[in-house]
Amino acid sequence: MNKASVRGQDWLETWDPENEETWDSGRAWRTLWITTYSLSMGFATWFLVSAIAPKLNALGFELSKNQLYWLAAMPGLSGGTLRLIWTFLPPILGTRKLVTFTTFLFIFPLVGWAMAVQNPDTPFYALLLLAALAGIGGGAFSGFMPSTSYFFPRSKQGTALGIQAGIGNFGVSIVQFVTPFITGFALFGGVSQSLKNKESSTEVWYQNAGYIWVPFVAVGVVVAWYFLRSVPVQARGIRDQFDIFSNKHTWIMTYLYVITFGTFSGLAAAFALMIYNIYGSNVFGSQGIEPLRYAFLGALIGSAARVLTGPLADKWGGARLTVLSTLGIAATSLYTSQFLSPQSVDEFPKFLYGMLAIFFFAGVGNASTFKQMPMIFERRQAGSVIGWTSAIAAYGPFGFGVMLATIAPELFFKMGGFFGLLAAVIAWWYYARPNAEMPS
Repeated sequence: MNKASVRGQDWLETWDPENEETWDSGRAWRTLWITTYSLSMGFATWFLVSAIAPKLNALGFELSKNQLYWLAAMPGLSGGTLRLIWTFLPPILGTRKLVTFTTFLFIFPLVGWAMAVQNPDTPFYALLLLAALAGIGGGAFSGFMPSTSYFFPRSKQGTALGIQAGIGNFGVSIVQFVTPFITGFALFGGVSQSLKNKESSTEVWYQNAGYIWVPFVAVGVVVAWYFLRSVPVQARGIRDQFDIFSNKHTWIMTYLYVITFGTFSGLAAAFALMIYNIYGSNVFGSQGIEPLRYAFLGALIGSAARVLTGPLADKWGGARLTVLSTLGIAATSLYTSQFLSPQSVDEFPKFLYGMLAIFFFAGVGNASTFKQMPMIFERRQAGSVIGWTSAIAAYGPFGFGVMLATIAPELFFKMGGFFGLLAAVIAWWYYARPNAEMPS
């Protein structure tokens, strides 16, 4: 009796992507596009809080600076924790069930936030809970990416995973870009809110920021259920996948991915609040910078860099690009640290360019590290390592939020420069130098 008949008809009988004669490229690319669509909805859900939090006080909430940072950080805490679970699910549930059921779960935080923003008396603990639920969108990454990697040969995984993660990451910039526009008119009903600033107030409907994604999520659920199938990867349960932790390269690649994706996700979650707290109207009055006018650019540039770098990683090798990426993160973090205690808004362009440069190099590293992992580990382990490293790196929004709420931003960015430089040395020594231990 074959594995498909034992586990259900959504499981393929056999799948060997390294065999060019039997590899079904059509099914592989169809799986990529469907899971990528759902992943982009997951990132939109995960970073919804980052688009709403800077406006909560203007909507009538009374939250401190630290409380706002904690709201932006909480999806990272829950997202990273949920990724630790989702990491081990692909061989157990299979691609079809995992993507379908996970996508359905996105509806709960989207609807929850749409309801909460209509009532300024919503308690802070309820907002924290909703922020934690948004982390479901981040947890999806550790299940979706390994599921997709099973369908592609190693020679194409840099391109495939770069496309999936990069386009998925666009969900961050999309939700941050769309929110200011979609909230300006009645669309889904509910009560309107008064968005106040020092000079005037505007009638808005911030429930739209959550409700707008629900129909798109529903489409993702239906399409995943009807068109996805699962690869019979040999792993009977979670315990069988623990062998990745005895391999030192699991820990090395975890550190490298924390520096790259952790930086991307952490800054994406905190960018709007950083602009608000450092260059916003609460600091410089009417001359202050509007956060959501610029915050989406960081995730946009980082995501585009990830998509474009995937094919380059296939051609040149991921290790070299990882060294370049981490050096770039180190240099641009040190540069940006000079513009975090501004004397006037005239310093904002330099701050913005520095931040966008960090996002760019982080995006390069996001693609290059995902090219390295399938080259360093055998196929079944590679899926688990991808899930594990992305789970730990998903704590980026939490770590960045907590650190920015507790220490001076200048010190935090200088620390980022040091750890980026250390990552470059490690990547060069183990993977990029001549006669490296694991060229990748």
